[in-house]
Amino acid sequence: MLVVSVLTWAGTLVGLAGLFVLAPPILSPPWGLLTSVYAHAGPGHLLANAVVVAVAGSLVARRTTRFRFHGFFLVTGVLAGVAQVWVGGLLGRSVAVLGASGAAFALVGYVLVANPASAALLERVSVPPRVAAAVVAVAAAGLTLAFSPAGSALVAHFVGTVLGLVAGRLRLLRV
Repeated sequence: MLVVSVLTWAGTLVGLAGLFVLAPPILSPPWGLLTSVYAHAGPGHLLANAVVVAVAGSLVARRTTRFRFHGFFLVTGVLAGVAQVWVGGLLGRSVAVLGASGAAFALVGYVLVANPASAALLERVSVPPRVAAAVVAVAAAGLTLAFSPAGSALVAHFVGTVLGLVAGRLRLLRV
C-alpha cells in the first residue's frame, strides 16, 4: 500500500493520479481496479487503513494462506470500490475512489463473525434467511456509520462489511 500510495502522490504532482484511481468508466484504465485498493489520498488515509488492516488482517491471516488472504483483500476492496462508483453514478455523481477501507471493513466483518465465540453462538441460533439478511444489513450499517469519517466512501465501507460478514459466516478463508 505504501509503494502504490507514494506513486499516486507523485502522480498527482504531474497529473497522472488517474492511473491509480477507480472512476467511471470502471475499466479505464483496467489496472485501476487493482491499484485503487492500494492507493491512498494522503498519509493519514494510508495510516488509518494500514492500522485496521494490520489489526484485523493479522487475525485473519493466521487462519488462512497468504494467497487466500491477499485474494480476499483484493476482491473485497475491488467490489467495494466498484459499488461506490456505481451508486455514485446512479445518483448522478461522478465518483472516484481509492484506498483499502472497503477491504479493511471486510476484514473486520470477517473477524467479527468467524471468531470462535461468534461461530459457537451462530451454530446454536437458527434464523430464517430474511432475518439473517436484515441482521447483516443492520450490523454493516452500524459499523459503517460508527467507524467511517465524514466524507468517506460509505457505500464501499458498507459493502466491504457485508462481504466480510458473509465470508466470515461461511468461513471462506479457513484452511
